[in-house]
Amino acid sequence: MSARTLGLEQLLGFGEELGDALPSGSVVWLEGELGSGKTTLVRAILRGRRVPSAATSPTYSLVHHHEGPRGAVYHLDCYRLRTPDDAVDLDWETLAGADLLLIEWPERAGAWAPPPTHRLRLTHVDDTTRTLEGA
Repeated sequence: MSARTLGLEQLLGFGEELGDALPSGSVVWLEGELGSGKTTLVRAILRGRRVPSAATSPTYSLVHHHEGPRGAVYHLDCYRLRTPDDAVDLDWETLAGADLLLIEWPERAGAWAPPPTHRLRLTHVDDTTRTLEGA
Protein backbone atom coordinates (compact mmCIF):
# COMPACT_ATOMS: atom_id res chain seq x y z
CA MET A 1 0.00 0.00 0.00
CA SER A 2 1.22 3.46 -0.82
CA ALA A 3 1.24 5.92 2.08
CA ARG A 4 0.88 9.67 1.98
CA THR A 5 0.54 12.37 4.61
CA LEU A 6 -2.45 14.65 4.12
CA GLY A 7 -3.82 17.75 5.77
CA LEU A 8 -7.57 17.96 6.34
CA GLU A 9 -8.30 19.78 3.07
CA GLN A 10 -6.23 17.24 1.12
CA LEU A 11 -8.02 14.35 2.83
CA LEU A 12 -11.40 15.86 1.98
CA GLY A 13 -10.32 16.41 -1.62
CA PHE A 14 -9.11 12.83 -1.89
CA GLY A 15 -12.42 11.56 -0.50
CA GLU A 16 -14.51 13.63 -2.89
CA GLU A 17 -12.47 12.47 -5.89
CA LEU A 18 -12.71 8.87 -4.73
CA GLY A 19 -16.46 9.10 -4.22
CA ASP A 20 -16.89 10.37 -7.76
CA ALA A 21 -14.58 7.74 -9.29
CA LEU A 22 -15.62 4.54 -7.49
CA PRO A 23 -17.52 2.14 -9.71
CA SER A 24 -20.93 0.93 -8.64
CA GLY A 25 -20.72 -2.11 -6.39
CA SER A 26 -17.51 -0.98 -4.67
CA VAL A 27 -16.80 -2.10 -1.12
CA VAL A 28 -14.46 0.23 0.78
CA TRP A 29 -12.87 -0.89 4.03
CA LEU A 30 -11.86 2.01 6.28
CA GLU A 31 -9.34 1.04 8.93
CA GLY A 32 -7.59 3.01 11.66
CA GLU A 33 -7.75 3.80 15.33
CA LEU A 34 -10.48 5.88 16.97
CA GLY A 35 -10.28 9.50 15.89
CA SER A 36 -8.16 8.83 12.81
CA GLY A 37 -10.69 10.43 10.44
CA LYS A 38 -12.63 7.50 9.01
CA THR A 39 -16.04 9.17 9.30
CA THR A 40 -14.60 12.45 8.01
CA LEU A 41 -13.38 10.58 4.95
CA VAL A 42 -16.80 8.94 4.53
CA ARG A 43 -18.43 12.41 4.54
CA ALA A 44 -16.11 13.47 1.72
CA ILE A 45 -16.74 10.28 -0.26
CA LEU A 46 -20.50 10.87 0.01
CA ARG A 47 -20.09 14.47 -1.19
CA GLY A 48 -18.09 13.19 -4.16
CA ARG A 49 -20.83 10.62 -4.82
CA ARG A 50 -23.38 13.48 -4.87
CA VAL A 51 -25.29 12.01 -1.92
CA PRO A 52 -27.45 14.83 -0.51
CA SER A 53 -27.53 13.63 3.11
CA ALA A 54 -24.59 14.22 5.44
CA ALA A 55 -22.80 11.27 7.00
CA THR A 56 -22.71 10.87 10.73
CA SER A 57 -21.08 8.06 12.63
CA PRO A 58 -23.34 4.99 12.72
CA THR A 59 -21.57 3.69 15.83
CA TYR A 60 -24.78 3.03 17.74
CA SER A 61 -27.08 2.09 14.86
CA LEU A 62 -24.32 0.19 13.01
CA VAL A 63 -25.71 1.01 9.55
CA HIS A 64 -26.74 4.27 7.90
CA HIS A 65 -28.53 4.21 4.57
CA HIS A 66 -28.06 7.10 2.14
CA GLU A 67 -29.75 7.41 -1.22
CA GLY A 68 -27.65 8.92 -3.98
CA PRO A 69 -28.10 9.47 -7.70
CA ARG A 70 -26.49 6.08 -8.45
CA GLY A 71 -28.48 4.18 -5.81
CA ALA A 72 -28.16 3.09 -2.20
CA VAL A 73 -25.00 3.85 -0.25
CA TYR A 74 -24.53 2.11 3.10
CA HIS A 75 -22.12 3.27 5.77
CA LEU A 76 -21.40 0.64 8.42
CA ASP A 77 -19.49 1.08 11.65
CA CYS A 78 -18.68 -2.33 13.13
CA TYR A 79 -16.83 -0.93 16.16
CA ARG A 80 -19.54 -2.00 18.64
CA LEU A 81 -19.70 -5.61 17.45
CA ARG A 82 -18.44 -7.71 20.35
CA THR A 83 -17.70 -10.71 18.14
CA PRO A 84 -17.99 -11.39 14.41
CA ASP A 85 -21.08 -13.50 15.20
CA ASP A 86 -22.89 -10.24 16.11
CA ALA A 87 -22.65 -9.29 12.42
CA VAL A 88 -25.03 -12.08 11.45
CA ASP A 89 -27.98 -9.76 12.23
CA LEU A 90 -26.96 -7.21 9.60
CA ASP A 91 -28.88 -7.56 6.34
CA TRP A 92 -25.85 -8.53 4.23
CA GLU A 93 -28.02 -9.57 1.29
CA THR A 94 -29.47 -6.06 0.97
CA LEU A 95 -26.10 -4.47 1.63
CA ALA A 96 -24.52 -6.52 -1.16
CA GLY A 97 -26.83 -4.87 -3.70
CA ALA A 98 -25.67 -1.36 -2.82
CA ASP A 99 -24.15 1.15 -5.19
CA LEU A 100 -21.46 1.70 -2.56
CA LEU A 101 -20.65 0.02 0.76
CA LEU A 102 -18.38 1.86 3.21
CA ILE A 103 -17.31 -0.22 6.23
CA GLU A 104 -15.49 1.16 9.27
CA TRP A 105 -13.84 -1.44 11.54
CA PRO A 106 -14.47 -4.26 9.00
CA GLU A 107 -12.24 -6.69 10.91
CA ARG A 108 -14.84 -6.80 13.70
CA ALA A 109 -17.38 -8.29 11.27
CA GLY A 110 -15.00 -11.14 10.46
CA ALA A 111 -16.03 -13.30 7.51
CA TRP A 112 -19.38 -11.48 7.30
CA ALA A 113 -17.69 -8.39 5.82
CA PRO A 114 -17.55 -8.67 2.04
CA PRO A 115 -14.07 -8.50 0.55
CA PRO A 116 -12.92 -4.99 -0.22
CA THR A 117 -12.48 -3.53 -3.65
CA HIS A 118 -10.61 -0.70 -1.91
CA ARG A 119 -8.86 -0.77 1.44
CA LEU A 120 -7.89 2.46 3.20
CA ARG A 121 -6.02 2.88 6.47
CA LEU A 122 -5.88 6.21 8.29
CA THR A 123 -3.34 7.01 10.99
CA HIS A 124 -3.54 10.05 13.25
CA VAL A 125 -0.41 12.23 12.98
CA ASP A 126 -1.63 15.38 14.75
CA ASP A 127 -4.82 17.48 15.01
CA THR A 128 -4.82 18.39 11.33
CA THR A 129 -2.75 15.69 9.64
CA ARG A 130 -3.34 12.04 8.80
CA THR A 131 -1.40 9.36 7.00
CA LEU A 132 -3.46 7.54 4.39
CA GLU A 133 -2.48 4.12 3.05
CA GLY A 134 -4.21 2.38 0.19
CA ALA A 135 -6.24 3.50 -2.77
